[in-house]
Amino acid sequence: MRMRVLEISVGAFILAGILALIGLALNVSGLTMSTSNGSYTVYARFENIGGLTPRAKVTMSGVTIGKVTQIDLDTDELVAKVAMEIDGNVDFLSIDSSAAILTAGLLGEQYIGVTVGAEEEYLKNGDFIEDTQSALVLEELIGKFLFNEASE
Repeated sequence: MRMRVLEISVGAFILAGILALIGLALNVSGLTMSTSNGSYTVYARFENIGGLTPRAKVTMSGVTIGKVTQIDLDTDELVAKVAMEIDGNVDFLSIDSSAAILTAGLLGEQYIGVTVGAEEEYLKNGDFIEDTQSALVLEELIGKFLFNEASE
């Protein structure tokens, strides 16, 4: 009987550990089990998205307000079209807000930083953020620096 209790408690401990690892993996990857009720989608066009990927963070003043849901090529303007799912409680993004692709650290992951404008009209589901700043690509900067040094 005593051996049976020990086996059950070890099994319960292992099961709890597996559940904790699954929860940690979901938290680190940015996936959630909840549905995205109470959110809206806005779009932005960028000339160069660098290493931006779906599920990247969308932040304002360092606080996460949404995530990138889809990245497509806009065949009309030949630029990247980024869809961002913004939390429903962030309903104060004005139509003159700007979006920039930023990097966490020198070589870290890329995310979108949103800066609010001053207009009285707010972005709605399906609207575009017109004022955008593309990603800063380190290789392009190094190339420009080397080219300028070589031309002098």
